[in-house]
Amino acid sequence: MSTEIKAPVFPESVAEGTVATWHKQPGEACSRDELIVDIETDKVVLEVVAPADGVIEEILKGEGDTVESGEVVGKFKEGAAGESKPAAKDEGSKEEDNKEEASEKPAEETAKSSGEAILSPAARKLAEENNINPEAVEGTGKDGRVTKEDVQNHVDAGKSSGSASAPTAKPAGDMPQVDIGSGERPEKRVPMTRLRASIAKRLVNAQQTAAMLTTFNEVNMGPVMELRKQYKESFEKRHGVKLGFMSFFTKAATEALKRFPAVNASIDGNDMVYHGYQDIGIAVSSDRGLVVPVLRDTDALGLAGIEKKIVEYGTKAKEGKLGIDEMTGGTFTITNGGIFGSLISTPILNPPQTAILGMHKIQERPMAVNGKVEIQPMMYLALSYDHRMIDGKEAVQFLVAIKEMLEDPARILLDV
Repeated sequence: MSTEIKAPVFPESVAEGTVATWHKQPGEACSRDELIVDIETDKVVLEVVAPADGVIEEILKGEGDTVESGEVVGKFKEGAAGESKPAAKDEGSKEEDNKEEASEKPAEETAKSSGEAILSPAARKLAEENNINPEAVEGTGKDGRVTKEDVQNHVDAGKSSGSASAPTAKPAGDMPQVDIGSGERPEKRVPMTRLRASIAKRLVNAQQTAAMLTTFNEVNMGPVMELRKQYKESFEKRHGVKLGFMSFFTKAATEALKRFPAVNASIDGNDMVYHGYQDIGIAVSSDRGLVVPVLRDTDALGLAGIEKKIVEYGTKAKEGKLGIDEMTGGTFTITNGGIFGSLISTPILNPPQTAILGMHKIQERPMAVNGKVEIQPMMYLALSYDHRMIDGKEAVQFLVAIKEMLEDPARILLDV
């Protein structure tokens, strides 16, 4: 029985998507609930699985094609056995097919005979973007085909070994000869992914529509670092997760948001919406771009609960498995450029939120302490805010409140 393979029903905020990767090809056997195609939207990658045991009968939307919510992308034949070769055709077309086969040899067979790797379009694009030699990637797909996941795993393995930035060397005999004349400067044009295009649109919109202003301060991270050092091992042993700095910032921000409701608000047309809860988005860098999963009701979460959620979201972001519901509805955002070495920056608002906190690199600097110069681990903090909603006084006091709680962590527990 033939059934339609449809794109998932997109949320109202998502107009359309793009076919990212077909994991199965026509005639290839599939097991029930096995991943067959990825649909990329401007927020997440949605997975479509096989409805039953059978084979892919036909692909109607190829990789890179635009699809709408619920649109048919292919056909699936339930209960059929996988075929290693295309189905036999009637006698009248055999002679014509023989001519076509003689003149148009499949790309896969050509690649096999020349010893080259067989890549899907998505895998080839990812390999080119990361300067990866396809022949160095072990293919796990049908007939040794290199899938997008194979390339991504190769990239991740290279990063963990510290060698991802350098292209994989090919044997001298296989090194392609590229002739570039003197004075020529090579370029590569790569279309934006839907996520990158969405990020660009939102950031430009934030700068054009909001009266954005940034206030700065600095915090002595010594007390938090000492507390973390003292309880790091016992915390990890008890809760099964490492104690990081982000949980302290999240709790400090939560307490500060309760004191300054305007910072925890949003603008909807001519209305100002004040939220009686704290849903804090944590900006996470992924291979697809910056995503902001949301920690719900942070007031009810302890440090361990926050750390576990951050690890969970970080893993999902890396694997491209974050759901749309996990990235919508935040009331405030924290972004940490310090993990990349940023000393100070101006974060851009995440609409419709009215404020965003930027963390930066911890750096030892000489500071005046009780009339004496001491070396202290300092971090610059930046709070960008929408001046239409938040006055400068509130913004400064909000940032000072965070600074005071981090320099005396007991304030976070005592709410003072």
